[in-house]
Amino acid sequence: MAEATPTGRYHHGNLRAALVEAGYHLAVDQGPDAVTLRAVTRRAGVSPAAAYRHFAGLEELRVAIGLWSIRGLARAIEEHQARVEIADPVGRARAMLEAVGDGYLAFALDQPRVFRIGLYGLLGMEHAELADGAGDSGRTPFQLLTDALVGLAAVGALPAEGVEPAAIQCWSSVHGFASLATQGPLRGAPREARDAMARRLVRDVVDGVLAVSSRQGGAEIS
Repeated sequence: MAEATPTGRYHHGNLRAALVEAGYHLAVDQGPDAVTLRAVTRRAGVSPAAAYRHFAGLEELRVAIGLWSIRGLARAIEEHQARVEIADPVGRARAMLEAVGDGYLAFALDQPRVFRIGLYGLLGMEHAELADGAGDSGRTPFQLLTDALVGLAAVGALPAEGVEPAAIQCWSSVHGFASLATQGPLRGAPREARDAMARRLVRDVVDGVLAVSSRQGGAEIS
């Protein structure tokens, strides 16, 4: 049982989940820099000592909070992929990859603060595939990206050995734009303009991935 503070907001149940949720809402309300062990435990209504029963320190708590945020990103990607109605296998494979980028950027633009919080959960590539960051499909954003690229390889549009480098290329390009559009010099542009830029970027990135494949003898895709 957690040691209760005078606020008494936490009484029983899963303290670890309660701390993560409290930290998440604190970051959304006040910004990621507001997340400290003292602030999170105060919000949850327990003593700071209680947090150490579940987290080694602030960094571990922040990773858990980041993964909570990344689940929302995964769900946004899943929602965009669910809209793909193309029957042609090659065209569908391309559309599923585009949906990953579209969902990623839509989430970043819709919820920039939550998107920024998600970075807490990715201190290393080992965090990119943790179940705590997965959406309803059980796949994390990085896994959904990789799955889409594997889908392209399955229809001959991308060599199997090209999946891993393409994943980094796609992720780097889309995340770079997301950062510029939410925290950088593009953040002041009208939302309609940023949406248009985001859509164009995703298609340009996919074109680039497939152009490399085409030069290596992959199937033509459009």
